[in-house]
Amino acid sequence: MSGGALGIEIVLVFFLPLFLLHRYGHFRKQHPLVLFGTLLSWYLCFLIVFILPLDVSTTIYNQCKIDNEKPRALTSSDSSNQTSNSSVFPTSTPKVCHKPWSYIPDGILPVFWRVVYWTSQCLTWLLLPFMQSYARSGGFSILGKIKTALIENAIYYGTYLIIFCSLLIYVAVHPQWQLTWQGLQTISIAAANTWGLFLLVLLLGYGLVEIPCLYWNSSRHGYLLAKTYFKVAKLATEKSDAEENMDDAMEEVANINKSIGYGHPLRNSIDTILRKCPMEIQEKMVRLNTEDSGDESTQRTYPSKRSLVKLHKQVIYAGQRHSQTQVQWAILLEEAFHLEDVCKNETSASHQFVHSFLSSQPPGWLGKYLYTPTIEWYWECVLRQWCYRLLALLLSLLSVAVVWSECTFFSTHPVLSLFAVFIQLAERDYNYLYIEMACFVTILFLCVCVYSTVFRIRVFNYYYLVPHHQTDAYSLLFSGMLFCRLTPPLCLNFLGLIHMDASISHQQRVETAYTTIMGSMRLLSFIADGFYIYYPMLIVLLCIATYCSLGTRCLNLLGFPHYISQSDDLTSELVEEGRELIRRERRNRQRSEDGESRKRGWRERYGGQRNVRRNRNGYSELKDNDSPSDNSDTAQLTWRESGDHTGLLQDVDTISLDPSDSPTQRYAGGRYLSLASSQIHIFNDV
Repeated sequence: MSGGALGIEIVLVFFLPLFLLHRYGHFRKQHPLVLFGTLLSWYLCFLIVFILPLDVSTTIYNQCKIDNEKPRALTSSDSSNQTSNSSVFPTSTPKVCHKPWSYIPDGILPVFWRVVYWTSQCLTWLLLPFMQSYARSGGFSILGKIKTALIENAIYYGTYLIIFCSLLIYVAVHPQWQLTWQGLQTISIAAANTWGLFLLVLLLGYGLVEIPCLYWNSSRHGYLLAKTYFKVAKLATEKSDAEENMDDAMEEVANINKSIGYGHPLRNSIDTILRKCPMEIQEKMVRLNTEDSGDESTQRTYPSKRSLVKLHKQVIYAGQRHSQTQVQWAILLEEAFHLEDVCKNETSASHQFVHSFLSSQPPGWLGKYLYTPTIEWYWECVLRQWCYRLLALLLSLLSVAVVWSECTFFSTHPVLSLFAVFIQLAERDYNYLYIEMACFVTILFLCVCVYSTVFRIRVFNYYYLVPHHQTDAYSLLFSGMLFCRLTPPLCLNFLGLIHMDASISHQQRVETAYTTIMGSMRLLSFIADGFYIYYPMLIVLLCIATYCSLGTRCLNLLGFPHYISQSDDLTSELVEEGRELIRRERRNRQRSEDGESRKRGWRERYGGQRNVRRNRNGYSELKDNDSPSDNSDTAQLTWRESGDHTGLLQDVDTISLDPSDSPTQRYAGGRYLSLASSQIHIFNDV
């Protein structure tokens, strides 16, 4: 299967970033270049993660071939000296090297890694920062947005240019180093990996503790419910702020829209801003502008182009925040209602899960036949918490193994890194499938700890990945930048953990194709022998700080509330506030569903006869005097679709059930017809 596994993985890996982009981005609303840049950056990073185990197995196979060629060459060179001693010192037969099922021929992986790595680096350092500023710009033309993006990134690009020139001067002043093109590439890679490793250790130290704790706490329904109340209270404040910002932006847009008529040169810019407003706001402003277009007596003040650019940016930001908080609020309410239902159903004797509110969507065949209320009760109330606890224990063991290996991977005699021990044991038997699975599980766990932190972290309101298609373009591009900067040093660190990086393990063996692209780190010995080895040991301190919630407590002291425990005063206040908000929303939804059920009952009871009567033509069966007041006992009722004196109640939902309201007569179809001669309907006040 020469290269077949590589082609299959290249195709299958594409669907993972596509799924994530569909979950967090919006294919219809966001710019195609933003979607393409984010998808390409995520795709390249996932390719590195999934293809690296194949590189490891191929390297081990190549090492086996070289080890078998050495005694064969020794035998051929010393054949003249081994005439009489051949029987005393018999030569060992070389071990057969079985080709792995995922073997990749020579020459393919170096080209592949070179294309993937340098493309991702060009994206993260050059294109994506420019696209970020372009997407966040409030300009009305392409040239205006490009100009704004270049100005904003001038400081950004200048800073990295100064750092690169400093490293270049550092290498040039040392005569023992020859400044070649390969050396420049190595310096660039070392600088990028150093920056990435600095951030990687911070995120990894947080994720190694937070991921197992997250699953362990997910098995505690009381903890989850209290934390959800806390989130509801925080989100209610954010939702209120977003609505106020939206109202302020719309008020300013309305004032400017009123002052600038259709013939003004800035009218195109105003129309561009209006298209970013909600649809009802657009219709209202167009109507008001049409009404005021003929009034030229009032003196108008016209804004400047720069103020319109600033307003455009403000409207875009306010609209995004308003939409995000609305969607998050609906999702969080459903989560809170579900957790309250779980707590109520835990004491149920019938062992059937009962929901407080009916789902808006009808259940599919899976929920109707397989996921029955009984199975749902056992999963939600019994099995789920034990599965989460077991998963938390397994993840905790992996976290301990990672922390131990990060502190001891530089030791090769004896081998102290646990992952290196596992790979070397499998290498003796050339069990390539086990090697690839062990590498994949290890690197996947490292990626989950790092990437989950990237998806969950929030830098105020500038960077925040929101699911359900609510992430803005700036955050999507920023996540692509982080992925491209974190993945290469993460994979290089993984190769160091399993002793496949010769620059760290100092072993004479065949290097992987990935490390050959990274270049020889011995050119910068203070990085290869110092920073790359001792800096990852800080993971121990970061794990302890995360377990003790030191960062969360510091943020609380600075005025950014985070959930710690209910013993904290601020946390308990927000939990109580969230509980009251959920009670209010539950009452509102209950009243709404009760009203809908009453309407449904009335429609089921009287809807059929009403539809039959509506299909008939209008008719009149009154007596010749055409007055229902002459003889009310024998007068016939009249259906007049456009009558002025006889009022027909068209909405059955507003029928009065009190017989003492006014003299009415009930029709056979469940309808009430007024016999009064007044033009005012008697049910208008209902």
